[in-house]
Amino acid sequence: MSGPTAVELIERKKRGGELTPDELRGFLAGYVSGAIPDYQVASWLMAVCWRGMTGPETLALTEAMVESGETLDWPEITRPTVDKHSTGGVGDKTSVVLVPLMAAAGAAFVKMSGRGLGHTGGTLDKLESIPGFQCELPLDEMRAQVARIGAALVGQSGDLVPADKKLYALRDVTGTVDSIPLIAGSIMSKKLAGGARSIVLDVKWGSGAFMQTLEEARVLAETLVRIGEGAGRRTRAVLSGMRQPLGRAVGNALEIREAIDTLRGGGPADLWALTLELGSQLLELSGLAPDAATARARLTELRDSGAGSRVLEQLIEAQHGDPRVVNDPALLPSAPVVLPFAADAEGWVATADARGIGDAALALGAGRRTKADPVDPAVGIVVRARIGDRVSAGQPLADVHARTEAEAQAAMDRLRAAFQLSASEIAAADDAYETVG
Repeated sequence: MSGPTAVELIERKKRGGELTPDELRGFLAGYVSGAIPDYQVASWLMAVCWRGMTGPETLALTEAMVESGETLDWPEITRPTVDKHSTGGVGDKTSVVLVPLMAAAGAAFVKMSGRGLGHTGGTLDKLESIPGFQCELPLDEMRAQVARIGAALVGQSGDLVPADKKLYALRDVTGTVDSIPLIAGSIMSKKLAGGARSIVLDVKWGSGAFMQTLEEARVLAETLVRIGEGAGRRTRAVLSGMRQPLGRAVGNALEIREAIDTLRGGGPADLWALTLELGSQLLELSGLAPDAATARARLTELRDSGAGSRVLEQLIEAQHGDPRVVNDPALLPSAPVVLPFAADAEGWVATADARGIGDAALALGAGRRTKADPVDPAVGIVVRARIGDRVSAGQPLADVHARTEAEAQAAMDRLRAAFQLSASEIAAADDAYETVG
């Protein structure tokens, strides 16, 4: 890199100084090429954690990460291009509902997703519970699919944002994950590289989310939106609660069943409410609807008419999966053992802790503790009681879907800590959405 040395840039950041866009670009290029070693970048990351970054500096970092690899554009697509990102949670299957609805509404939606790690699920793992479904597509095949049906649900290309991949791996082992500028830069670099002109961000807060409090989530959301707008993209963020799982199903095939049910007019009310919120924001941002009321009515009509379900069938077939699952979810994998987890007393549900329920599903094999772990598509938890529900002794709080009775019993031990009852009435969890941008 030309200009200041890596040590000089580290020293400046350590003292709270600001790096220029050219300096950040050169620093990251040196790291990706191997000219700047891990230990110097780790030192800079720690300085960022302590000293933070200004808004312009965070935008410059994000754009430098984007420039480190290939970017996608869609000149052949006449539809408005849209994208969505969730900061991660338990039972979050909104993409499977939202993507086909947005395509049916006239948008082009290429959703690049990741795999689950720890208690949070991954959209790719959920999709791969559909027999034959392929998340990895050649770029020319993906472009043809989007031009034909308006949507793709795929894994991130290995050539997009290589600087983020290296930085994230280093942050994970150096205790530098919890920095708002670094988190925001990582998220938005992938969104910007994907080429969409309108972006909505689902920033979750609560026990099952990365951001534990609403205040922390709001700061992250504001940073994400500033980056998107600074890069010339129409961007909004929605703050949504994750104190209990989204919907009722936690586990890969179980969540696909629930997403299909929601797309066909059933499903849990909270899953449809969040899908409507995110979708209406995208329809407004992309110019496909003049206001929120029109957008909500349009999405509801596309659900009720079956148009969204038909797009999901087309998408599954295009990605080599079995489209019959949309009309016959029994074709999805199912666990051989299903046992109820029952309340041991009468009362009101005070907690249905998202993190604890996610950990129980993880212990069954629905997720992975390390990136190399296999995932069982059939197992998981279906929540039967939510915060504020009144239950009687012996009433099921959840159903455990497992390979063996022993594994089901072990999951129930975790659920005992996740569900807490109160002898006095508890209000239902009513975490209203908040919009930033």
